[in-house]
Amino acid sequence: MTHEHPWRLRRAIALWVALGLTAFVLLPWYFLQSGGLGGALSGVWGGPSTASGWTQTWSHHRVWLASGLAGLLLAGTALLSPYARWQGLLLCCGAVLGLAGLLLSGFAIGMVGWSWDWLNGLMGPTELTQPGMGWGGFVVVVCLLALLSIGVTRLGGFKGDAFVAGAVLGCAALLALFVVYPVLKSLMGSVLNDEGQFAAAALWERIGTVRIWGLGCVVSQSRCGVAWNTLGLALLTAAGTTFLGTLIALWAEREAKRLARPLNILAMLPIITPPFVVGLGLILLFGRAGLYNQFMEWAFNIEPTRWFYGFFGVWLAQLFAFTPIAFMIMRGVVQGVSPSMEEASQTLRANRMQTFWSVTLPLLKPGLANAFLVGFIESMADFGNPIVVGGQFAVLSTEIFFAIVGSSLDPGMAAALSLILTLFALAVFFIQRRVLGKGSFTTVAGKGDAGLPMPLPAGVRKLCLGVAGPWLLFTLVVYLFAFAGGFVQTWGRDYTPTLNHFRTAFDVQWGEYGWVWAGTAWNSLFTTLSLAAMAAPICAGMGLLIAWLLARTEFRGKATFEFSALLTFAVPGTVLGVSYILAFNVPPVELTGTGLIIVLCFVFRNLPVGVRAGTAAFKQLDRSLDEASLMLRANTLTTLRRVVLPLIKPALVAALVYSFVRSITTVSAVIFLVTAQYELSTTYIIGRVGNGDYGVALAYCTVLIVLMSCSTLLVQALVGERKLGRRATPAAH
Repeated sequence: MTHEHPWRLRRAIALWVALGLTAFVLLPWYFLQSGGLGGALSGVWGGPSTASGWTQTWSHHRVWLASGLAGLLLAGTALLSPYARWQGLLLCCGAVLGLAGLLLSGFAIGMVGWSWDWLNGLMGPTELTQPGMGWGGFVVVVCLLALLSIGVTRLGGFKGDAFVAGAVLGCAALLALFVVYPVLKSLMGSVLNDEGQFAAAALWERIGTVRIWGLGCVVSQSRCGVAWNTLGLALLTAAGTTFLGTLIALWAEREAKRLARPLNILAMLPIITPPFVVGLGLILLFGRAGLYNQFMEWAFNIEPTRWFYGFFGVWLAQLFAFTPIAFMIMRGVVQGVSPSMEEASQTLRANRMQTFWSVTLPLLKPGLANAFLVGFIESMADFGNPIVVGGQFAVLSTEIFFAIVGSSLDPGMAAALSLILTLFALAVFFIQRRVLGKGSFTTVAGKGDAGLPMPLPAGVRKLCLGVAGPWLLFTLVVYLFAFAGGFVQTWGRDYTPTLNHFRTAFDVQWGEYGWVWAGTAWNSLFTTLSLAAMAAPICAGMGLLIAWLLARTEFRGKATFEFSALLTFAVPGTVLGVSYILAFNVPPVELTGTGLIIVLCFVFRNLPVGVRAGTAAFKQLDRSLDEASLMLRANTLTTLRRVVLPLIKPALVAALVYSFVRSITTVSAVIFLVTAQYELSTTYIIGRVGNGDYGVALAYCTVLIVLMSCSTLLVQALVGERKLGRRATPAAH
């Protein structure tokens, strides 16, 4: 059991109370959409937009803010009590008073009076108004949360460890605000009518239509509903990517060891490139002006058509885009299959095929289920490929987009479609957990395994060669075409080599006052890199902290805490983007149109990656290392900083790079959040594609591929590969 020294806790209480009071008096309480913090500090005693909490309360009659002041003062009286229990009670009462008062008033009072209609009916119309919470409110809330965590530990919670209490309460508050709250608010919008009132029938009116659930493609020649389109596409994509990824992994790990590194590079391409690059490459091959149609016209006089645009084109693009991700998942699982188990089966006179079906394949079940889940969710969340090659084939992600930005603005319809998308994804998520929940698939233990992996049975090897080989070759061709498209004048008409597309996007000129970034893409590139660089360390740090809490501590509500941390993995990015628009467009957290909302979306969209990387790392660390540090009287924070963190550097680097790269290449989650001031690389490319300017779009993609490849290769060189201590397979003679 860890206990902080009383004098340290008293000092911490005094510091948090002092910081909270200072923020209440000297920082602007509300958020300023324009202008920096420095300019606002000069007006903390002035008008209602820049004044501090103290001035807002007494000069501008926003007396509800006094609850924060009262909470801080009540918590401060804990310094006068020598008893731990009384200190805990005073701290908890003060923190709860301040938090409850600020949060309830923040949600209840908006820009134009009461935020909820039932308050108008209960208390009558009001002239009270307030914008979203700013720096002053944020710091006061953080101080109250810190005081609450100390109070809980003084009452015996979290084994008396104030750091653990603060980490749990702080992370839980962030998850509640930036994950659970926006998702629930978005989904609740599906049962609100146009006047904002609850009406369950409104949900059925929106989704109970032929356009959503129609089965015309089954009984006639008409189209099916977008829900069935999305579900069918996701199932086929997940099955196809899992099958192809497994074949490639078996081939690379059991038959063609020399191909392991090239295949690993190929597997990284979908991660380091925007999600619609494959779609653009396929357009250059099979589009109306693509090489295939040109050849058919030249050889057989078949007039080019748009046959590629639709279900087949989207499915093929998603197979190319997501199969390498399935390969990455399956490669690690195939590596982990214990050769001694296969040798034991063969010792019992089972042949290779029997061993493969009865031993190897069942041990691959966790990888198969995870690969299927990732392929399913990636397909459902995919926005880039359907918008590029979908044609008249509609899916939920594109329908949500047009419901938000189309001519008929309908946030209720977007929320209803988001509900369907979320239910589909969560259903597969829970099915996967149920399937894997009761089995044990452990194959890597603490002792060494000197067995040799079994070669593939002849039938499986022929299947891998016959399917995986041509597929990999075709994938390489698609990426080469996507790369080459930016270096020709006009694909399909003029193949003259040129750098004009790169000049349009990334031209640099010397002007009267020095270098001028004259290219049209520089602004979006600089914005993307700066926002991604801000999000990556926050995402990695918070993800690893949550992983440590889940792996090393016990507390009530741990299962709910873990589900909230992993929720954005099961919720498609399109739904998260819609949720942020609906949740943070109004007080108390008003962020729409700022760069901060994009950074937060990056952080919480990629958070599950850091959590999973950290969880895997902590499972490899013996608890005795933490316990030895604590026995030597180091506190939890010191143990984390000096013992744990150096041992999980690979997980930290992996989380950092993945969150940075995915932030740069994401499109579905941020397509609704960008503005003219904060344009991102992916939205710039989408705009060029919409205008038919494929050359500039592909040139930009090329720059991103090179940029992300360099950063990824650098990190791979620093981290290295996992070593399992097995004998190398002897070279064939």
